[in-house]
Amino acid sequence: MNEPKKSKRGFASMDPALLRSVARKGGSAVPAEKRTFSINAQLASEAGRKGGLAVDPTKRTFARDHDAAAKAGRKGGMATRNRSSDQ
Repeated sequence: MNEPKKSKRGFASMDPALLRSVARKGGSAVPAEKRTFSINAQLASEAGRKGGLAVDPTKRTFARDHDAAAKAGRKGGMATRNRSSDQ
């Protein structure tokens, strides 16, 4: 029952400040014109739909919880509006 403690590897071993710095950069290493989903919204939509269908229907959160789906939709809409006003 007493398993030996595993040493931290990869990101887990990084200094928390450095980890936050790396995480903040997100996908900025890839230029916007090469981010397929930012170029082709229909492709992104199809991929999301396909991924969602891979989940058992009884375990799909939004299918069971309309309020959670509505909240996520509002959050996504706000992000889109904020991004378009910044440009």
